[in-house]
Amino acid sequence: MHQADTIAAIATSMNSSGIGIIRISGSDSISIVDSIYKGKKSLLEYESHTINYGHIIDDNGDIVDEVMVVIMKAPRSFTTEDTVEIDCHGGLLVMKKILSLVIKHGARCADPGEFSKRAFLNGRIDLSQAESIMDLISSNSEIAMKNSLKQLSGALQDKINNIRDGILYETAYIESALDDPEHYDLTGYGDLLLEKLNIWILEIEKLISSFSSGQVMKEGINTLILGKPNAGKSSLLNALARRDRAIVTDIAGTTRDTLEEQIIIKGVSLNIIDTAGIRNTDDVVEKIGVDKALNKIEEANLILYVVDSSIHLDENDYAIIDKIKEKKVVILLNKSDLDNKVSETDILEHIDATIVSFSSKSLEGLDRLEDTITSMFFEGSINSNNEIYITNQRQLECLKSAYDSFNNVIESINNCMPEDFLSIDLMDSYISLGRITGQTIEDDLANKIFSEFCMGK
Repeated sequence: MHQADTIAAIATSMNSSGIGIIRISGSDSISIVDSIYKGKKSLLEYESHTINYGHIIDDNGDIVDEVMVVIMKAPRSFTTEDTVEIDCHGGLLVMKKILSLVIKHGARCADPGEFSKRAFLNGRIDLSQAESIMDLISSNSEIAMKNSLKQLSGALQDKINNIRDGILYETAYIESALDDPEHYDLTGYGDLLLEKLNIWILEIEKLISSFSSGQVMKEGINTLILGKPNAGKSSLLNALARRDRAIVTDIAGTTRDTLEEQIIIKGVSLNIIDTAGIRNTDDVVEKIGVDKALNKIEEANLILYVVDSSIHLDENDYAIIDKIKEKKVVILLNKSDLDNKVSETDILEHIDATIVSFSSKSLEGLDRLEDTITSMFFEGSINSNNEIYITNQRQLECLKSAYDSFNNVIESINNCMPEDFLSIDLMDSYISLGRITGQTIEDDLANKIFSEFCMGK
């Protein structure tokens, strides 16, 4: 990737829309666009951060489109380079025509993620912020979006840099004491370092433990609805989706195959799978549906087990309970508006789970169910939670590596090892944490990360 090149790409979706944006970045971006622009005056004469009305013209002088041109001069742009954005009409032909003119006049097509990579290489953002951009673009829930924005604002970077600054200070002190013992005393130093290590380890542990919730936040809660035929599974799906997503009848076995739906409750995304009613059956088609439902249990983050409380539990219920004991489960005692034959006590004799009384007709219990789900995965009210959630596997591995190095330092202190052993493991943790923000990242890994970005970003 050549940093001196001026790059260009269509920054908006490659679909017909009201507005399209062509983004150009590099030292020649303003002059290149000026060569195909016709307005009141040359773009070279305008100040930074101005929006200018005019037309894009082709080499024959014919108008291609009516546009607004945004000028952002270095270093006050996303890439810190001179950047121009051409706001045109969002037809595919128009956008491609303008992009081809920009390339013909000196730019080249940007690689995927190249704008963000330039922002990273030029110090505009760190690697954790760059990765949060992709998370923000792909966010499918409000909580995922908020977490991405928090990281984009530098919240994770600040935490990591504070720890790294502390590590660097302690390492420098050890090296100074080893080189100049007359002026730097290491007596009792191990105990002082242990206090700081315990603080750093707690910070790292909190970030590591946030990963499971972060993954759910990013990808959604894989939620499986299970139950016997006619227990009210499809009615529950419709209630959660706030629309008639599944066919509901009084005929047992209406649902023969899995039915998938993504919904948002209280800012959290649920990837819901409604399944065929589970029971022993000789019907070949129904049995296939039952087997598919049972096979989905392993990959589910959450099981919503719907029990028809108007009839007694039977061997089918006990078989379902036996298969879901090790999962996160919410049991819904459905048809609570009818005469109940099943109580919470009856359920708790067989499985330790949260139980919610529910009516698919009146929707009584729906709010409690939604609160229960968010509490199970995010430990309370999400809106008031200011914690940072790690959503990236690469960042998790770096945190674990730093955590291990910290524990090696503690072990060395407890074993009264020489101080130079401490500095070795301290620097290992320093490097591992630096990989999160990109301060010690390898070029090939950086290339791989940014190659996964979308075009134009």
